[in-house]
Amino acid sequence: MPDADAPTIDEEVLAEMMAATGDDIGFVGELLDTYLADTPAQLDAMAAAVDADDAAALVRPAHTVKSSSASMGAMRLSQLARDLEMAGRSGALGPGDRVSMNAARSEWPPAVEALKAWIERASDT
Repeated sequence: MPDADAPTIDEEVLAEMMAATGDDIGFVGELLDTYLADTPAQLDAMAAAVDADDAAALVRPAHTVKSSSASMGAMRLSQLARDLEMAGRSGALGPGDRVSMNAARSEWPPAVEALKAWIERASDT
């Protein structure tokens, strides 16, 4: 499980992305929009795999959420997805994986809110 005291998003990751793109807020905004648009379907695929007790089907969407969330600074969600990816790679899912999936679902709305607030603040500067 991720560190409950960690911030919903790591703004340093986003600041590094801004610097890497030459402070191109438009491009960073497009990346963020893509992440916000694509992640719900990945979370749905993860939940379907957990519900079906299909470890193999869990690996790809969990890996995608892990990586894309880390890239966007949503580190708690990334860690939950990492845990689920590892469970999927183990070949067997257990009750704790359902708890992790529920936690990932719960982590998504605050991550969306925090990322939208960040991009709004970054756009105003």
